[in-house]
Amino acid sequence: MPSKTEKLLSLLNGQPVIPVLKIANVSDAVPLARALARGGLLAIEITLRTADALEAIRRVAAEVEDAIVGAGTILDARQFEEAAAAGSRFIVSPGITRELLAAAAGSDVPLLPGAITPGEIMAAREAGLRFLKFFPAEQSGGIASLKAFASPLADVKFCPTGGITGKNAAEYLSLPNVVCVGGSWVAPDDMVKAGKWDEIEALARAASKLAK
Repeated sequence: MPSKTEKLLSLLNGQPVIPVLKIANVSDAVPLARALARGGLLAIEITLRTADALEAIRRVAAEVEDAIVGAGTILDARQFEEAAAAGSRFIVSPGITRELLAAAAGSDVPLLPGAITPGEIMAAREAGLRFLKFFPAEQSGGIASLKAFASPLADVKFCPTGGITGKNAAEYLSLPNVVCVGGSWVAPDDMVKAGKWDEIEALARAASKLAK
């Protein structure tokens, strides 16, 4: 039986950019997910930063066959369970807590928790997690920090998120301990609000071709 880390890697590996989405209008969720999928970004993270986030996850899970929808900004066990019940295939949190680790241990849905210090990374590693979110990336030393972790924490891989843009994504992706990056630049708020799905598809296609 594959480990949770292997399950998570099988969902996200091979996709250089994971769109991090804040859905202000639930009616945008399905056309946005379809545009991103057409552009080659099947795995998406819908953050629980809006009132309609869980409904957005439900709709994408039910209506967008190609999409691999995950939930982000999960802060506690209750949110973990609600997001999993809504159809999330993976769960992303900004940090790591005992409560979240316990919720993840009792679920088939894999957790991608945030960790930025050696102690946090080691705690996640002790819990059996080898694939972590590095957040907030740019504010936490960015590329230099990840390079420093590569040797002492050689078996841990990361998805840096926070301050990642189309301009610096390729440099992050060039690091041996980076699997993918998370970013919102592929679905700018103004384009989503205006329903510019073709333009978002084009941004997604460019992001999907970033070298790893």
